[in-house]
Amino acid sequence: MTVAVETPSTGGTATVSGLLTDAYRQLTDRCPALTVRVADPASRFTRTGVGGAELTKDREALETFLLAEDSRIRERYDHVPRRDVAASRALHDYAWSVGLLMSGVWYLTGRVPRVRPEDVRIDLGSGVFEISPGPDLACLPDDPAATLPGVLTVPHEGALRAELRVAVADHMEPLLTAIGPYVRRGPRALWGLVTDDLVSGIWYLGRMLGREPDAVRAASALLPSAVPPFPGGADFRHLTGSDGRRHPTRTRMGCCLYYTIRPAEACATCPRTCDAERLRRLES
Repeated sequence: MTVAVETPSTGGTATVSGLLTDAYRQLTDRCPALTVRVADPASRFTRTGVGGAELTKDREALETFLLAEDSRIRERYDHVPRRDVAASRALHDYAWSVGLLMSGVWYLTGRVPRVRPEDVRIDLGSGVFEISPGPDLACLPDDPAATLPGVLTVPHEGALRAELRVAVADHMEPLLTAIGPYVRRGPRALWGLVTDDLVSGIWYLGRMLGREPDAVRAASALLPSAVPPFPGGADFRHLTGSDGRRHPTRTRMGCCLYYTIRPAEACATCPRTCDAERLRRLES
């Protein structure tokens, strides 16, 4: 990946928060499915909704967050979800969105932001996330951003990938502890869901950029196999269609339970979907 320091949109001397503001905006511009607003670093949040840190410490806030997901499922799909389904869907959306905020910046710029739970808020009505660019960033020594105050430099690409894995794990661990009883799955299944969402976010970004093979390689390098607490690797494989074209795919380690809402529209990588059906969806 080629790295270049972008001048913050606000002008003036480059800062970590300025670089991240620009990187997050680039990311949201390229990813229509990433419903994230970027907060002004000077004013932090709009203060609406619930914060990521509140979800890990305040049971009432967490239950309000899950109830909002339940309401959206009822309205969007005319379906009454089980309690664990609403919790699984809320966790999946959170893990995918927050994971992509970190992995997407890494993929686009070769830098790893450390997003803290207090840097995230969720609008309960719309489900839109808001990210406040924080001060923590890791990069390689030859990155011009390495000269900025507080930036952590690591010696090589492998160490940078390790920083990304640690940043995602540190963010998600307290939420998994809090939400686990509602999802009704054990630690391995919960971390499997986080693994899936980390991989799928990079894969999605690659498709949006027209660089799917490169994104598959990047995700495979990030998770070549199980790296605790992630219980498995990216594990991509290829299916060959009737026209001879090869399509990358993988089987998810866990399940977001969408199939319980729309059985005929299960995710293409759902472990409950056979390869023949998955290939048909890829070619359609």
